[in-house]
Amino acid sequence: MFRRACIPLFAALAVSLPVQAADVPYPEGYRTWTHVKSMAILPGHPLYESFGGIHHLYANAKAVQGYRTGQFKDGSVIVFDLLEADTQDAALNEGTRKAVAVMRRDAKRYAATGGWGFEGFAAGDPSRRMVGANAKAACFACHAPRADTAYVFSTWRE
Repeated sequence: MFRRACIPLFAALAVSLPVQAADVPYPEGYRTWTHVKSMAILPGHPLYESFGGIHHLYANAKAVQGYRTGQFKDGSVIVFDLLEADTQDAALNEGTRKAVAVMRRDAKRYAATGGWGFEGFAAGDPSRRMVGANAKAACFACHAPRADTAYVFSTWRE
């Protein structure tokens, strides 16, 4: 879900954009959805400044089918949960939540961004939107080269 061009989205982690019309809703209960993958971006990685930390990706039932078939139907939602990475006693642990980023599929409503609506919520707070009307530049610019995978970076693994 990330590339060098995505840096502008999370460069805004510390500064939330003004709240826009509630377009992409906060994904209530996403941590009970299917866990797709986890990874950590550590110091030294080129995306560390914007995406450093532990990442967990979750998918609702429609998105899980999309991962399996490559066809994401309207109503598919993918959540990227970004947390600080804390190291203690030679262990990597989750720290403070930095952001919850959301992709919501609606081919007609979000036609200008590949059929996906994008939003980020600073610190996982539903009232602190980070993307708003800037989805095309802040998110889709990174996802656009992934048209062959329905604009999704992560993949399903059995």
